Amino acid sequence: MVNDSFRSRPYAPHKGRSHHRAAPAAGLRVAIYSHDTMGMGHKRRNLLIAQSLVRQVPHCSVLLITGMVEGNAENLPPGVDYLALPAWHKTTEGEYRPRRLDLSQQELAQLRGQIIRAALDNFNPDVFLVDNVPRGALRELDGVLEFLKKQPQTRCVLGLRDILDDPAVVRRQWRKAGNETAVRRYFDAIWIYGDPAVYDPVAAYRWPADIAAKVRYVGYLDGRQRLTASPPLALAKPRPGRIAPAPDRPLALCLVGGGQDGTAVATAFAQATLPEGWQGVLVAGPLMPQTSRQQVHRYAASRPELTVLDYCPEPTWLLNRAAAVVAMGGYNTTCEVLAFGTRALIVPRVKPRREQWIRAERLRQMGLVDLLHPDHIGPAVLTQWLAGGRPPEVMGRGSDRPGRIDLLGLERLPHLLAEVVAEPRSGGRSPLAAAV
Repeated sequence: MVNDSFRSRPYAPHKGRSHHRAAPAAGLRVAIYSHDTMGMGHKRRNLLIAQSLVRQVPHCSVLLITGMVEGNAENLPPGVDYLALPAWHKTTEGEYRPRRLDLSQQELAQLRGQIIRAALDNFNPDVFLVDNVPRGALRELDGVLEFLKKQPQTRCVLGLRDILDDPAVVRRQWRKAGNETAVRRYFDAIWIYGDPAVYDPVAAYRWPADIAAKVRYVGYLDGRQRLTASPPLALAKPRPGRIAPAPDRPLALCLVGGGQDGTAVATAFAQATLPEGWQGVLVAGPLMPQTSRQQVHRYAASRPELTVLDYCPEPTWLLNRAAAVVAMGGYNTTCEVLAFGTRALIVPRVKPRREQWIRAERLRQMGLVDLLHPDHIGPAVLTQWLAGGRPPEVMGRGSDRPGRIDLLGLERLPHLLAEVVAEPRSGGRSPLAAAV
């Protein structure tokens, strides 16, 4: 359920400042960095933020810095553009390696860092918004952040999704990476795209008081706004003998994000039996391995009621029509499911991070989604669930009265942008390297 009033920890300026919400200044420049090592979730979230900012802030310009080139031409409004970096790849074991270039880790990190610094030197942003990883992938932002600290007009903000990982893992990784030192020295604010009524990272990760003071809970990002930023979905013309998805038939939808680790969910859905009179759409994702993509197409070849899309630039149009959705538990898909109120079975990723599982389990407890561990995925389970049943493998909603979720994050972003631009610069005196 959408909460139309801000019921979680409210937006509040720093102590000592007026509680009046300043209007965002026209003509601001914002650069948004994302390491983009696995899947397309970070990129899609940052694109939604960019679309929202240029719509709400007059003459705002947003430069999206990403290594995920897939779909770069999609849904770009005036005022938004991409800087494409040589890409990283993150394995299911959590290891980083160059996605395409024959370079060492150190060489690629240095190359990307130099490209980012040169771009920011020329773009001269008012705000540099760093997504998820304070020092960047393999610390590639260290030189960039030190450079920006000497630029008096640029504020640095760390943008975090609601959940990073298991608390013990996050605390260990943040200590090892020196993230708290980086946040103290370089970042003026931390924006958390979530609702502490669902999950409170400050408490879970035991951030010290000076780090917690930088936190602003933005609220979840309402994925329905993607519909206003992209053209209506036009599915490709079906092959002969196939049935095109029709608006008057119930739609079962399967979403696996970029598809890199979505094979199990996709193949189970492709083999599941749909309820009588239903139609199905499976979005494989541009990063699904070729052998897996070919397999789901083979399953769908004999099923005229099932359409497989290798890529859909804006799956929100499908969610808007869906009667039921089977999906992995990425941040963007989850926000969209919550916004539309679609009946959903979440099959979250559990490695290399448990972020999706933690989020899905909390939302299940709040009565908002059903949950299935990925080890239990299979066609029979999905067949029964799609028909309205409750297979024993599925953990049903924990409450008959669904909780309320704050989805007003996009509305607050311009005010948070104005606040951080108006604040004095923060940071410590000692070099980062001395504390790591």
